Amino acid sequence: MNTTVRDLVVRNRSCRRFEENMPVEREMLEEFVDLARLSPSAANRQPLKYILSCETEMNARIFPHLAWAGYLKDWPGPSQGERPAAYIVILGDARISRSIDCDHGIAAQSILLGAVEKGLAGCIIGLIRKKELRKALEISSSYNILLVVALGKPQEKIVIENVGAENDIQYYRDDAGIHHVPKRSLDDVILR
Repeated sequence: MNTTVRDLVVRNRSCRRFEENMPVEREMLEEFVDLARLSPSAANRQPLKYILSCETEMNARIFPHLAWAGYLKDWPGPSQGERPAAYIVILGDARISRSIDCDHGIAAQSILLGAVEKGLAGCIIGLIRKKELRKALEISSSYNILLVVALGKPQEKIVIENVGAENDIQYYRDDAGIHHVPKRSLDDVILR
């Protein structure tokens, strides 16, 4: 059976718990960045640069500077053993362009679709303690920290459900630890 783009998009959920001991090889991260590199770029400026991390020590320098799952107020983020096995830090090269437009979002989606195709999962993280991460990774001031994509073998079940009558879009975890993601219907998002 052929996998369609729709299949990949539906399987591409924001995963926040991983099999930390299942490595993601650097070559695979490079494949994902190659997908991002080939993706559209505003005015074809191609201002994005990437830092790849799949080593335990470097992952440990990245992890404490990320915020996880804002709607899950009592959850501080993945615990030891369920943290990402890899990260891709997406940077904007200010020497190429001062504004990034939508490039980083397109790149992150391309990376995640590549990861899903390989049986991995990920999470785009935009809430980053940038000053601290810049120091931890010794990132030059020429680069703006835009996003971090966390990657690894998924350790959680995530299901899509319809937004209910109360119109609540907040994701949540049930008592069994299943992560539920409410999505608006197609009729709700298309203006007629």
